[in-house]
Amino acid sequence: MSLHLYNSLSRQVEAFVPLDPARPTMYVCGPTVYNYAHIGNARGPVVFDVLAGLLRRRYGALAYARNITDVDDKINAAAAEQQVPISAITERFAAIYRDDMSALGVRLPDIEPAATAHIGEIVTMIEGLVASGHAYQAEGHVLFSIESYPDYGKLSRRDIDDMRAGARIEVAPYKRDAGDFVLWKPSTGDLPGWDSPWGRGRPGWHIECSAMAAAHLGETIDIHAGGNDLMFPHHENEIAQSECAHGGKTFARFWLHNGMLTFDGEKMAKSRGNIETVHELLAKHPAEALRYALLSAHYRQPLDWSPKLIEQCARTLDRLYGTLRELADVDAGAIAIPAQIEAALNDDLGTPQALAEIARIAAEARKAADPGDKARLKRELLGAGLALGLLQQDPAAWFAGAAGDQDDERIQALVEERTAAKQARDFARADAIRQQLADENILLEDTPQGVRWVRKRPEPQKTEAADS
Repeated sequence: MSLHLYNSLSRQVEAFVPLDPARPTMYVCGPTVYNYAHIGNARGPVVFDVLAGLLRRRYGALAYARNITDVDDKINAAAAEQQVPISAITERFAAIYRDDMSALGVRLPDIEPAATAHIGEIVTMIEGLVASGHAYQAEGHVLFSIESYPDYGKLSRRDIDDMRAGARIEVAPYKRDAGDFVLWKPSTGDLPGWDSPWGRGRPGWHIECSAMAAAHLGETIDIHAGGNDLMFPHHENEIAQSECAHGGKTFARFWLHNGMLTFDGEKMAKSRGNIETVHELLAKHPAEALRYALLSAHYRQPLDWSPKLIEQCARTLDRLYGTLRELADVDAGAIAIPAQIEAALNDDLGTPQALAEIARIAAEARKAADPGDKARLKRELLGAGLALGLLQQDPAAWFAGAAGDQDDERIQALVEERTAAKQARDFARADAIRQQLADENILLEDTPQGVRWVRKRPEPQKTEAADS
């Protein structure tokens, strides 16, 4: 079974084989740490966490880098407003980002390079671009000359003349071409800066990723991934400066881009007031339900984010964990990922197909009577969840988290009391218990295997943003 991925560079699905099967390489654009990450920022880390696991299973190893952008004008503005060094902002929000991603089940990358720790590599790369005629100095800035790279626009498929025509009216007078972009810019005394051949300054955003990727993964990497909003100009500029810095060598062989999130059908934007941070959502919803929701649509497609989606995913997980609870006494044996799940993920990360397969396995497990079948299906269910970063909690922990202060043992005792009351034909007591549990949002389901209980989660309330 080969791995096929959609390559944004070629606009088609291609068979993926790493340059070095003993060390596949992947670089994912990480956060700019000046504030809390919003839920749209989490889609890439979650999706590419699944890909990282798949690559490790296939090749036994992976060099996975996800950077931290810790020097940026937004960071500078936040530090100035709070009258603190930029490190006070970046260290705080980098730690929060790691914690929030960990809560979503996102494993740390193998390498987490920070831009400020790679100023030397950045300066060296810029020096090479200047020496080879691909970059020039102007009024304290160093800019990349897009005219020097004939393939500029090959990723986004944008024509250079169209890009020039669409450039903002106010183009910096020191630019030779409206499309030229900054590699280095001067810093005044109140801004962070580093010494360089062009004076005290700081790097542009695009050059940071090129330098960090080369430093840790090499001049040509197997996979570069990020949101499709980064395709232009960020990824386009990375390609241009990296390939010119390395004598025309391919920078990234595969480009993967995840689609954006909308909120109740509208684009997420601060101006619309519909941005939800991961931090806020984790305080209100089970983290695993958020992860499930982020995997519920194919990664390349837009995903409409809403309270209803989160609720649906939480209910689905209730049912799946309920199935595992029924199989608590079954020894599943060694956990392995089912072939059907691997097949779905090897087909350009088909997480919706993988989730559908999980639902099928769980449905079959609920009907199983043979002990061997129960063990096999529990093993498949846990293995399928493992591939997606789901269903790895103890069911009691999941339901305890969903139930707040409610006690599983107390609920189960009431269920058993109701069953005994029905057997004694004390239907009034049985009905009273059912109503008591219903008042606590506990629903009872009579099945051939006995009574199953699940928590009915409260219906989501529409936010003002959703109503506007």
